[in-house]
Amino acid sequence: QVQLVESGGGLVQPGESLRLSCAFRGSTFAFYGMGWYRQGPGKLREMVATVNPGSGTNYADFVEGRFTISRDNSKSTVFLQMNSLKPDDTAVYYCNAYDIREKVRYNYWGQGSQVTVSS
Repeated sequence: QVQLVESGGGLVQPGESLRLSCAFRGSTFAFYGMGWYRQGPGKLREMVATVNPGSGTNYADFVEGRFTISRDNSKSTVFLQMNSLKPDDTAVYYCNAYDIREKVRYNYWGQGSQVTVSS
C-alpha cells in the first residue's frame, strides 16, 4: 500500500520561501508519477506541479516560475520549492502519486500540509 508522508509546511511572510517534502513508501517509486496539488479556503483542489518518472515537469500557470518540483529517486522523495510566496498561495498542499503502468489512474494522497502566507 502506497503511503505519502509530507513535511515542510508553515507560516511565512509574503516574498519568503518554503520547501515541501513528500516521502513515498510501499511500492517502487520509479513507476509513479508524482505531483503537488493545493486547496485554498473555499476553493476546489487544483494542480500545482507534476513530475514524471523521467523528471519531466509540468506547472500550473499561476506558478509563474516561482515554484520548482523535483524528485530524488534514490530517496523516494519529491520536493516542492516555493519562492516569492504570495497570500494567494495560502492553502493545504497535498502530495499525489499514481502508477504510470495502470490503465485506470488511481490517486494516492498525502495527509496535507498547511501553507499560510501572511504578514
